[in-house]
Amino acid sequence: METGGNSLPSGPDGVKRKISYFYDPEVGNYYYGQGHPMKPHRIRMTHALLAHYGLLQHMQVLKPFPARDRDLCRFHADDYVTFLRSITPETQQDQLRQLKRFNVGEDCPVFDGLYSFCQTYAGGSVGGAVKLNHGLCDIAINWAGGLHHAKKCEASGFCYVNDIVLAILELLKQHERVLYVDIDIHHGDGVEEAFYTTDRVMTVSFHKFGDYFPGTGDIRDIGFNKGKYYSLNVPLDDGIDDESYQSLFKPIMGKVMEIFKPGAVVLQCGADSLSGDRLGCFNLSIKGHAECVKYMRSFNVPLLLLGGGGYTIRNVARCWCYETGVALGIEVEDKMPSHEYYEYFGPDYTLHVAPSNMENKNSRLLLDDIRVKLLENLSHLRHAPSVQFQERPPETELPEADEDQEDADERWDPDSDMEVDDRKPLSTNLQNSNVKREMIEPEPKELEDKKRVAVPAEVTDRASEDVSCSKASDVVPMSIDEPIGKVEQENANKPSDQSVQMYTKP
Repeated sequence: METGGNSLPSGPDGVKRKISYFYDPEVGNYYYGQGHPMKPHRIRMTHALLAHYGLLQHMQVLKPFPARDRDLCRFHADDYVTFLRSITPETQQDQLRQLKRFNVGEDCPVFDGLYSFCQTYAGGSVGGAVKLNHGLCDIAINWAGGLHHAKKCEASGFCYVNDIVLAILELLKQHERVLYVDIDIHHGDGVEEAFYTTDRVMTVSFHKFGDYFPGTGDIRDIGFNKGKYYSLNVPLDDGIDDESYQSLFKPIMGKVMEIFKPGAVVLQCGADSLSGDRLGCFNLSIKGHAECVKYMRSFNVPLLLLGGGGYTIRNVARCWCYETGVALGIEVEDKMPSHEYYEYFGPDYTLHVAPSNMENKNSRLLLDDIRVKLLENLSHLRHAPSVQFQERPPETELPEADEDQEDADERWDPDSDMEVDDRKPLSTNLQNSNVKREMIEPEPKELEDKKRVAVPAEVTDRASEDVSCSKASDVVPMSIDEPIGKVEQENANKPSDQSVQMYTKP
């Protein structure tokens, strides 16, 4: 069977894809606090299901390298990142003014290892973007990512660092246009705000609207200036079911793909839009939710799959396990294999759960009206926008270590600029977390040796006098024209097209 590739011709959706899956065994140890609905433990539960369903053997399993300060500062304000790095539960009482300024303390509490947690989930998303940029996979997955509410200068909605924005900025180094799609029940406000004035990133968010956090995402919010009509918002009401959801999702996303023609797609798969979520009020089944993944996969465009919300954690694990199977083109059985979290899934011990009989408040008339309005907005986009070119900024130095095979040197070209070390595979025993991390800095080179390649003009150096955030109220939507990164020397070694050898599919 074909193993896929970024240049796959259209064909049966069952064609296998090369998947890079990012997972850090420490991620389940982070704890927001007693009674808090956000539980990183759900990522560990998801990984356990993937291991026992036998899905890990079909993917390249990678432990993300932590995002560094300068990586986070490509979007976030320097003083905000400094605050996240320094704040601890023991010192927070001495920094009450800073806590208020950066909106940290209630929905976004200070907990042990907060900054390491941010580095880990952001590292997975940016690492996935790097993999896609280098053509080393067709789909990259980071279920720990997708924290879409974080702003440039403040935390919001359980989110501290906006890994999605960072990943999109990385993708923009290689692709003229990037599409962001959000199926979390909450509006993807942080991502929309970051790219509200550019035509290089289109954001499309399907969400509950009306007296619901974060309160943004009106159908009339369409972008501004150069970015007008490049933000699409799909406001929905309680109880939407699979059929109603897909009656909007497929025609809208089909038209977006036809007109915008993105070079890469980022899909935020927040599972709080599932039926029975602790904080949600939609009525989607796992298969209905996964149909969005299946549909976006069918376009054969480089795809980054991220997590997001999801607060009934047994259903979150079910959903992301099933969607990993969809990404792979593997239908997983409903009967759940025995594993260390098996008791969470009783009394049925099945992967799928039936939707409830709650009322669908989204009438056919309402859905038709939304669809017509959004398709009309899309009609204003005459063609895919072009971009100017200039010197390309350096590749992000995120040398992801491969954790799924011991023969790492068989997959990696020695001339590649992505380093790996000889470590053992991630154990399916999730208690084993003694995995070494290494940060490998590029060797210094003369500036005149730096390669010059065509790159979008908007992706430029960031001035050394980076504007810090004086207060949250000063935040304005970030344009892609805003400088995003300090100039560093480019590593001249580029990865070979053959630098990764994937598993042989059974």
